[in-house]
Amino acid sequence: MRALAVRAGVSLATPYNLFGSKRAIVLAVLEDVREFQHRFSSVQSVDPLERIFTAVDIAMDFYLADPRFYKTLWSAVFDTGDEVREEILNPERHAFWQGLVDNAAAAGVLTPVIDRTLLVRHLDSLFRAVMLDWVVGDIKPEALAATARMGYALILNGACAPEWRGPLQVRILESQAAVLAANKHGAVRVQEETS
Repeated sequence: MRALAVRAGVSLATPYNLFGSKRAIVLAVLEDVREFQHRFSSVQSVDPLERIFTAVDIAMDFYLADPRFYKTLWSAVFDTGDEVREEILNPERHAFWQGLVDNAAAAGVLTPVIDRTLLVRHLDSLFRAVMLDWVVGDIKPEALAATARMGYALILNGACAPEWRGPLQVRILESQAAVLAANKHGAVRVQEETS
């Protein structure tokens, strides 16, 4: 509630007055989900792997465009006693990602022995771990998207058919280079600030 008030430039009481509850605010935040869906629907690529990585990138764009707000929101997601978790980690969100993985399987990207539901669960666990590390400051904003992409590429590489490993290896190496560059840039900046 405090982050929302700061974001809007109003007093802490204003969000309560306008929305009535934190749950109502979460529902309003889900407007970003609709914007995400709109942006994703305009993706032209039919490559099933590209669609998965584009979805990750679009999500990261939202988080990095308003980090204070989204760090607060993800903090609420990690609070198991808060209804925000159920609102954000909802069946529609799961169905979206399951659909992307199912499409990849239908295109022959995944080996048939891989359980697609478990794969989605592992990808989501990775995503939440990356978000937690970002919230607590263990991942720099410059490295956030590349860290998520690298994790997805590593997991998918283990689940993919041999002919798809080459493109995933390229993604792994590109993401790795981006993470290392972001961390080096951050280390240089920290050294300059402490000098």
